[in-house]
Amino acid sequence: MTANPLRTSLALLFFALSGVLGTETISCKGDEGGAVDWFIFYKLPKKLDVNSTESGLEYLYLDSTMRSWRKSHHLINSSDSALGRTLGQLYEAYTSKRNDTGYLIYNDGVPKSKNYSRKYGHTKGLLVWNRIQGFWLIHSVPGFPPIPEDGYGYPSSGRRNGQSGICITFQYSQYEVIDSQLLVSQPRIYSCSIPNTFHWELIHMPQLCQKSSASKIPGRHLAILQSAQGLNFLHFAKSSSYTDDIFAAWMAQQLKAHLLAETWQWKTHELPSNCSLSYHVYNIKHLKTPYFNSYSDHSKWCLSTLGSINRWTCIGDLNRDPHQVFRGGGFICTKNRYIYQSFYRLIDSYEPCG
Repeated sequence: MTANPLRTSLALLFFALSGVLGTETISCKGDEGGAVDWFIFYKLPKKLDVNSTESGLEYLYLDSTMRSWRKSHHLINSSDSALGRTLGQLYEAYTSKRNDTGYLIYNDGVPKSKNYSRKYGHTKGLLVWNRIQGFWLIHSVPGFPPIPEDGYGYPSSGRRNGQSGICITFQYSQYEVIDSQLLVSQPRIYSCSIPNTFHWELIHMPQLCQKSSASKIPGRHLAILQSAQGLNFLHFAKSSSYTDDIFAAWMAQQLKAHLLAETWQWKTHELPSNCSLSYHVYNIKHLKTPYFNSYSDHSKWCLSTLGSINRWTCIGDLNRDPHQVFRGGGFICTKNRYIYQSFYRLIDSYEPCG
């Protein structure tokens, strides 16, 4: 009997897709536990007032279903927080040992380690994905998250200062772009699992995971990304060979906008506001709601001034610090108006040039 070519093709397609169709959808998880396209957290600094009842674990929260910040009713060290719920998918992937899910965790400050090496990028993040989609969490918290076998936790060292981060859900088609951006930023990977099924499309992450990458690292690269629900992003990635202030020399000029930058203003380690180029960068000095200054804020973000035609918000992992111009890292930027308005309302004052 002669086989029916159409039936044979359909059968082969069914078997090829059977693993994908049975795969759970991975995404950022919101404060209430549901899947969201993106969310942003802003962990508030711990007040040094002995009478304060705050623990240093409270955080502001914003996601794709909202228009402005709200203070989360969870603490950031809780597994019911947005971070805890999102990272629950990492622990599920780790324990199940499924060959259809990959993850990669990086931080220049490795949990439970005092071995701090400047040869890596000043980068902090986490990716979990399958062939449908996944999420990318970019944040500012040293020593976070714990290795998967330890389960969810938040480091005590992350309580004192403010911290920030963004989680974005991406379809798998975006991961080839992310793969190249990670090569540029030179992350210090301390836990990863990338099954062979991904090695056809993802070239650099498996090599970085095995610490065997021989690829030439570009000085910098700008990439266009789109979230699973269609929000557009620009991702700026620099390596250690690009030795200039990413804010003033590249981002502001590329975005064609004056920027207000909030980074850790550690005394004697901050770059001053810069008005020497066409588009300026001003250091934010104080924030409100609640009131605190940049010396107690380890967050890394910037946004364009109200006078700019393009209103951008960027979140990342580099400070305006003379030493960090020699480090890899990056920022992810969007023109989402609710993100912009929410961050702009936090600003109390900034430093003029000169």
